Amino acid sequence: MHAIRLHAFGPAENLTYEEVEDPHPGPGQVRIRVRAAGVHLLDTTLRQGLQGPAPAPTELPTIPGREVAGEVDSLGEGVADLWRGKRVVAHLGFVPGGYAELAVTDVERLHEIPAGLDFAEAVALIGTGRTAMGILQFADLGPGSVVVVPAAAGGIGTLLVQYAVHAGATVIGLAGGPEKAAQVRDNGAALAVDYTDPDWPGKVRAWLGGRTATLVLDGVGGDVARETVALLGPGGKHLVFGWSAEGTGEGEPHLVDGVSQQVLGAVMLDRVGGPHPVRTLELRALAEAAAGRLRPAVHRFPLAQAAAAHRALENRGTIGKVVLEP
Repeated sequence: MHAIRLHAFGPAENLTYEEVEDPHPGPGQVRIRVRAAGVHLLDTTLRQGLQGPAPAPTELPTIPGREVAGEVDSLGEGVADLWRGKRVVAHLGFVPGGYAELAVTDVERLHEIPAGLDFAEAVALIGTGRTAMGILQFADLGPGSVVVVPAAAGGIGTLLVQYAVHAGATVIGLAGGPEKAAQVRDNGAALAVDYTDPDWPGKVRAWLGGRTATLVLDGVGGDVARETVALLGPGGKHLVFGWSAEGTGEGEPHLVDGVSQQVLGAVMLDRVGGPHPVRTLELRALAEAAAGRLRPAVHRFPLAQAAAAHRALENRGTIGKVVLEP
């Protein structure tokens, strides 16, 4: 099979397209003929040799990637034959191997892809979608809500906008550049604003006409976070799930006392509850898409162009979830 391999930590150019041996499923595992592999911002961190939230350092050489969708083409010992040929999607956890034509995972990680979703959309939902569902647990959305979503054209932002619109909220989406702002508008936002315009906060206030925001769903941090928090009225909430803005350290997500709440990690999983909270969120995301309330935006690259996909993601040159297609 062909796969993307990383032999040395460093820039995106270190990702190379190679021919390697086919993997084979062990007991309780299946092999997936990959049709789409998700690219996550964390993948770029691990590529540089930074551990991030990974439980152990990455061992080289490696095939990156932790989100795959495709058809089951081989079964390990003990796996029911009903899985053979199924259209499935799976998050591999912190086991690499996704950027490839074939990938192996435990059968317990599989979800059958609902009718109407293609492989790339399913990949977006299994990782990005589950995170969006976790964030939205903390958002009390309804017709009276006025929601501001920074990075609204990103993978998570797209889903947050769509969900809030379906809940009846008034949504203000921020995005970098006119093309991305147009995408946000297409997703149903009442107002789409280009935050590279220095006067964007003034334009939002003028559009609000004296109203204030009730909720900010923030994965950006930095100056954008400070400006969006200033749009909140009394009792408003600032839910923080990331701080991607340049110059904003992981330990300084610009939380504001009494307003901000960091919702990733254990806080999110504790809110879900139950023995398998991550799988619960994955099922919720797939169900929302099957019901027509979520439709992920996907930015597709051929598998061989994984380096270009990483560069585009790091330079904020993508719209929606980045996906590699073998």
